[in-house]
Amino acid sequence: MEWRDQGILLSARPHGESAAIIEVFTPVQGRHAGVVRGGASRRMAPLLQPGAQVDVTWRARLEDHIGTFTVEPLRSRTGALADRLALAGLNAVCALLLFSLPEREAHVPLYGRTEALLDLLDRPDIWPLAYLHWELALLEEMGFGLDLRRCAVLGETARDLSYVSPRSGRAVSRAGAGDWAGRLLPLPPCLLGQGPAPDADILQGLEVTGHFLRHHLAPHLGDKPLPDARARLVARLSARLQGA
Repeated sequence: MEWRDQGILLSARPHGESAAIIEVFTPVQGRHAGVVRGGASRRMAPLLQPGAQVDVTWRARLEDHIGTFTVEPLRSRTGALADRLALAGLNAVCALLLFSLPEREAHVPLYGRTEALLDLLDRPDIWPLAYLHWELALLEEMGFGLDLRRCAVLGETARDLSYVSPRSGRAVSRAGAGDWAGRLLPLPPCLLGQGPAPDADILQGLEVTGHFLRHHLAPHLGDKPLPDARARLVARLSARLQGA
């Protein structure tokens, strides 16, 4: 069994004395693990960093074996390492993909969005908003997408969509919410692709996506807790908002 693809390295951990087990996300093969011989060596270990773009060839005697990878680094994203917020973003993306994706299942649209997002990490003015919309795309890909097109109560495309139902993930207008507004999630304009996207609004949007990651996706995956890396990203963004 053999295949070759390009992808994003999600994780690497030592295996035995000198090898490493890596997990990569590729458009065709999805999330896929394998052993890299010599992957823990001084030459290879610095190249096997989360977020790196790699060309990989996977081989195994049988399809259900873990197999081995031959890895050719294409480009690193070490630029994110110099910025604590960008590094937190990179770690959150990799951790959520490891958390969410089933093994060996293609997710081509999500792969494209992920690669584009990671290539924006050196743009602190725009990538946090791109990350928020990436979480929306992740929920959509996993079958828990939000419907923010029209009011769930009034059944019409309204200009004052202001809330999200925490149960259905559907938008609700201010008029449609009525006395139920206190039980709904605030819907910042940036989730609708409207207006500017200050950090305060992005954080509010992350509360919305976080709710559905935590209370809808996680139970579907065995009720695992969300990766700590996501909480660290939210904390970093909050610190930037406060000027810390």
